[in-house]
Amino acid sequence: MNFVECHDEPIHIPGYIQSFGYLIGIDTASLTISFFSENITDIFNIKKTTELFGKKLSQFPEIFHSVISSEIFSNSDFLSRRENETYFDKIILNAREYHFSVFRANNYIFLEFEAVLENHRKRITNKYDNFYIIDNEQEIWDQLLNTLFNIINYDRIMVYKFMDDGSGKVIAEKANNHLESYMGLHYPEHDIPRQARELYRKKRKRIFSNVHSEPVRLLSLTEANIDLTFTATRAMSPIHGQYVKNSGASSSFSISIIIDDQLWGLVTCQNSEPKHIDLEDRVQSGIFTVLASNAYSSFKAKKELEYRLDLNEKLSRLKSEFLKYGSLFESLDANKSELRIMPKADGLVIISDHDMVTDGMTPAKETIDKIVDWAYQNTVENIFVSNSFLKDHGRELNLGSEAAGIIIYFIERSKKEVLMWFRREFDEHINWAGNPEKNIDVISKDGVEIQYYSPRTSFQVFTENIRGSSKRWSSKNVIAVDLIKDLIFETSHKQYITIKKLNDQLKKVNEELDSFSYTISHDLGTPLTVMKLNAQMLLNSLGDTSEKNKNKINSIIDEIDNMAEMMQNVLQLSRAKHSEIQLENVETTVTIQKITENAKMTYDSQKSLVVIKECPHVLADKTMLHQVFLNIINNAVKYSSDQEQPIIEIEGTEFGDKIIYRIKDNGIGIPEENKHKMFKIFNRMDNAKKFKGNGVGLSIVHRIMNRLGGNVDYESSTEGTCFILTFQKPKFAEL
Repeated sequence: MNFVECHDEPIHIPGYIQSFGYLIGIDTASLTISFFSENITDIFNIKKTTELFGKKLSQFPEIFHSVISSEIFSNSDFLSRRENETYFDKIILNAREYHFSVFRANNYIFLEFEAVLENHRKRITNKYDNFYIIDNEQEIWDQLLNTLFNIINYDRIMVYKFMDDGSGKVIAEKANNHLESYMGLHYPEHDIPRQARELYRKKRKRIFSNVHSEPVRLLSLTEANIDLTFTATRAMSPIHGQYVKNSGASSSFSISIIIDDQLWGLVTCQNSEPKHIDLEDRVQSGIFTVLASNAYSSFKAKKELEYRLDLNEKLSRLKSEFLKYGSLFESLDANKSELRIMPKADGLVIISDHDMVTDGMTPAKETIDKIVDWAYQNTVENIFVSNSFLKDHGRELNLGSEAAGIIIYFIERSKKEVLMWFRREFDEHINWAGNPEKNIDVISKDGVEIQYYSPRTSFQVFTENIRGSSKRWSSKNVIAVDLIKDLIFETSHKQYITIKKLNDQLKKVNEELDSFSYTISHDLGTPLTVMKLNAQMLLNSLGDTSEKNKNKINSIIDEIDNMAEMMQNVLQLSRAKHSEIQLENVETTVTIQKITENAKMTYDSQKSLVVIKECPHVLADKTMLHQVFLNIINNAVKYSSDQEQPIIEIEGTEFGDKIIYRIKDNGIGIPEENKHKMFKIFNRMDNAKKFKGNGVGLSIVHRIMNRLGGNVDYESSTEGTCFILTFQKPKFAEL
């Protein structure tokens, strides 16, 4: 037993046409008749239909002269015209007027005939430009239905809009008063399967004149499956015929609504009694539908332009706000509420590496982390949009109702910079025109049983509750996110340019400052020495004068010493940046011992216990290495000198290709709030005010260690501080 899906039914090659028309197919190479409808004898004076095969139309003068005299063939070679484009005219056959249609496709010329209906024309009161003065979406479709109702006079006319999932919804309706309204009802995707939608895109008007009439067979000696995509008389699928019967209609007429070259929807018309619509009226209806479609496109374009202008105004304000801050994260954080509202989200999450801020209704941090991990593993594009995130991933990600819909925007994947917009769950009720579930039926064809989805027999309202989804993110919402993306890119670029300029300026200022510092420190050395000598001479000349005057002069001498030390430190800092360095294998034990002894004398702390353990060689510049140990050991001795038993431990260890020295003391420690400024020049700890110093030493150490290819760090508590110096290991550098 075979099974035929709705999408697989070959509805473009039914092998039949409807009984209201006649069809002839002419081979374009031989210009002979290749196929025709079995009822062609109604207009051809022949005894047997087989007489037509292989004949030229010119062999039937009563038909040929009427056809060839048509305006279709009068101006130019028909065969040179575009394929699949239909040309219309009227001709007289056997004293009766017929609509005559011609098009060329698949190496055949298709000739279609259908009788002109008498008294079919009605006066159309609508002007062609009326649609363009309407500034309301619903009124455009209502106006179209009112116009078409006057032309075709069917019992029910509807505008049917396709949804994103292929299903449809009735958004406008015009019907006789005795009929039940279908307004607002939804129709499942399999009601109009994929191949049917494709035919509606290619052939934009379809008439099913009488669902109860028998179709007319096509006869051909050479062609088994004749493609009738562009014919007006193509017979309908038996399944569709049963569907129309089940709906209570006997005739149906559909016109495609094409927006931006896509099948946006249909005008669907139904009549309870069989009723054919004249070709001119069908063409007229198609023209009005195109006008309404164009008016709708213009209306939507106008609304989108207004929306974009409003967005651009908001973005302009945001751009000014963004540029007030030094980093992207700060800019986003400061404007998070506006960023959430622009795409009409209920919640917003901003992530930058390990930093996260939220606005509105969002999941818990643990859930957000899971969503980010999921997004990195399952998305490729920089923007991911879902209306059913809760339904699709709720269980695996432990989502709540606040994350039913989501938009994820990766600003920079490598830096974990992400924006996420959330929408809460929307308790939606969909009213279907009948139960949308498919029913399976069986038919027998050529001795083979075939299973197929049969049309539903009831169109009574069937309500379905939809859970796990949010309100749909519209194209406007996605546009807002796209514009935010552009704003972030533009402001980030401007911030980058600004920072680069500032860095260039800062580099130049630093170079000038270093040069100035070196010059001042060097040139002021001699005047300070002279000032100190003169002060000392003045102090000696005072003899036994008052102690008060001596104290003043001693104070002057102390300040001169402080100034000289500070200038010497600044000079060392400048040298640490600009001096030539010579890296070599340096022995450290002797240097450390000498510095330790001098430090105990300098800070009058002979009670300090200095424990020197292993001191492996390091790769360094001798002079600069001395400066590093001098500053670190001096600090250790100085800041622990007030302790009852000061202890300093110095030890070096090998670690891979590194040598790590740890200089530990039991001094005053470094407060946590001072951590960020430890290696900045002229910055001193809040708890070190009573100790002599100028805040330059650690800046010198930091600069030297960077130049040596190493690093300086520390660990500290109320029980003391341990400085960690990382050097290159000599043997690794020599390889």
